[in-house]
Amino acid sequence: MTFEQVARRSMLGIALAGLLAAGAYAQGPDRTGGAKQDIRKDKRDLNQDRRERNQDQRDINQDRGKLRRERADRNGDRRDIRHDRRDLAQDKRKYGAKSSEAASDRKDIVKDRRDRNQDQRQINRNRRDLYADRRNRNADQRDIRKDKRDLHDDRAKAHPGKN
Repeated sequence: MTFEQVARRSMLGIALAGLLAAGAYAQGPDRTGGAKQDIRKDKRDLNQDRRERNQDQRDINQDRGKLRRERADRNGDRRDIRHDRRDLAQDKRKYGAKSSEAASDRKDIVKDRRDRNQDQRQINRNRRDLYADRRNRNADQRDIRKDKRDLHDDRAKAHPGKN
């Protein structure tokens, strides 16, 4: 084999290797535009998830306040029922079972029971709302963690030598 043949084959090998390397590089991930767009999208997702989580926390706080007020209202209605029962017993002794005062006390008891039952139903609804808000907040927190991982991965792809 002559020097010319060796040189020609070497040049062909180098050219072929260069073409293969260029093809592999072209098929690889876009290290500038695509990664930057992914990073921007992940940042937007992260901020949106944080906003949603914070709103869910505000909803939780409101529901807890509603629940507290409804319980206080229900307990007041229970107290009213007990007082009306006492009044009814006293009116029965004093005026008789069929007196107008006793009838009035019975009506008060019925009204107070209705109020108490409505308050209890509202408490149950508020409790369900509170549980739903907590589930939403926790899901948003999981989304935040996932978006942070995605953002970290995208930054690592954009700058492979820095990790």
